[in-house]
Amino acid sequence: MRRDHSTTPRTPRILGSLLLLAAAGAFTLGAAPTARAAAPEPLDQVVPAPASAEPGGAPYRITWATGVHVDDSAEVRRIGTYLTGILRPSTGYPLPLTDHGTGGIRLHLAQGDFGAEGYRLHSDPAGVTITASAPAGLFHGVQTLRQLLPAAVERKTVQPGPWQIAGGTLEDHPRYSYRGAMLDVSRHFFTVDQVKRYIDQLALYKINELHLHLSDDQGWRIAVDSWPRLATYGGSTEVGGGKGGYYTKDQYREIVAYAASRYLEVVPEIDMPGHTNAALASYADLNCGGVAPPLYTGTQVGFSSLCVPKEVTYTFADDVIRELAALTPGRYLHIGGDEAHSTSHDDYVKFMDRVQPIVAKYGKTVIGWHQLTGAHPAKGALAQYWGLDSTSAAEKAQVAQAAQNGTGLILSPADRVYLDMKYTSGTRLGTKWAGYVEVQRSYDWNPGNYLPGAPASSIRGVETPLWTETLKTNADLDYMAFPRLPGAAELGWSPAATHDWTTYKLRLAAQAPRWDALGITYYRSPQVPWPSQ
Repeated sequence: MRRDHSTTPRTPRILGSLLLLAAAGAFTLGAAPTARAAAPEPLDQVVPAPASAEPGGAPYRITWATGVHVDDSAEVRRIGTYLTGILRPSTGYPLPLTDHGTGGIRLHLAQGDFGAEGYRLHSDPAGVTITASAPAGLFHGVQTLRQLLPAAVERKTVQPGPWQIAGGTLEDHPRYSYRGAMLDVSRHFFTVDQVKRYIDQLALYKINELHLHLSDDQGWRIAVDSWPRLATYGGSTEVGGGKGGYYTKDQYREIVAYAASRYLEVVPEIDMPGHTNAALASYADLNCGGVAPPLYTGTQVGFSSLCVPKEVTYTFADDVIRELAALTPGRYLHIGGDEAHSTSHDDYVKFMDRVQPIVAKYGKTVIGWHQLTGAHPAKGALAQYWGLDSTSAAEKAQVAQAAQNGTGLILSPADRVYLDMKYTSGTRLGTKWAGYVEVQRSYDWNPGNYLPGAPASSIRGVETPLWTETLKTNADLDYMAFPRLPGAAELGWSPAATHDWTTYKLRLAAQAPRWDALGITYYRSPQVPWPSQ
């Protein structure tokens, strides 16, 4: 029987439609949308702080009709796909990706004074446009766009919105070209998926270098075809005696590719000549006495050393560096060089004089911990300073002298940006050899004038290491990295003039709902005025 639609009650159908619209943020029942909508996030309240932000005019509101318009370029389209992957689940909107049209959200490459990573974000009622001269700039602009939207945009289910971006123009570019984070996968092994998760967290704060600490006394984490026992035996344990693990070459390539998709460059580290017990245990020939030590699962340092006089040591170094360089498209290869207490000074210098040219032979730039400056840093090498405020004047002077002679510096002072340091005496994770590092101490220093005698032009950037002697899970990594990681990222990205703890702690506090939405477990420092839970 045909239903007579002219007499069918329509109220339930209309009400159901209105409720669906309200859930999607396109309609507000009971009040005008403008009366209920929270004010959009101010342009200058993101982390890292932008170089400049000029508010002006009404905001843009993402709606069901919004499209994402990209240039006719595979790379720009890929960034657009990344953006829609964030926005669609939480807004519930289709957000079609097109290479034509106006209004909505636009990602556009153009000539301009943006540099390799800078961008401009302009918002008005007609739409939001992110403009850059290189794809990395567009990607960084997308991270800013995320932070200008409510934190609920990070959730994977439809949220009520509304989704507004404050009106005005934001111009941004990094202070330093090297903005790094190190993850130690040697003391405790972390899977490919765990590393990818950390990469996504780094990308949100515009970090562009992922330093992977791939070898140490407790474990060797990368397959080397010419020395297979390094991974299969040397990678078979970790601190405390767990099963350890290692990355196959395909898994390492997967990490590198995923990092590249987030505009991070992977910096692999093989620590030498110390921190090498996993290698020494795997191959007896690498030991001066020809006897392999047992595998090590403790946390002491400084007891192991490759045998500097043996020629097999340099065959080993050449093979490992050759294979790792072939897997790594990035510019750098880190050779460690710290805490080589069982290597004499003369042998240390000889070793570094032999190994640095191997790195260059395979097309990479050497990075070493700052003890490298006690040898002969290669031309173009970078030294990573991990000393303390209290490090001796002589040691600081040695590093500064190398900087004056052309060695670039990456700053990672342990009592400032080592993420494994305990916040307070009550912190259940981490270590305290460099002291307790609360959030303000981690943020409140200036890389440009931190090391006396080092020219400001020698500072390539900042890196925040996360050592994992006590860290085993994602929640452990989160708790020690957040909230200190964003501060280190800001020190590397933002102009020095923006660095101010009083204002930063407010911007940092506003990140908490975003971390909640992303499932990041963080330390609620009493120094930060967090939103009430």
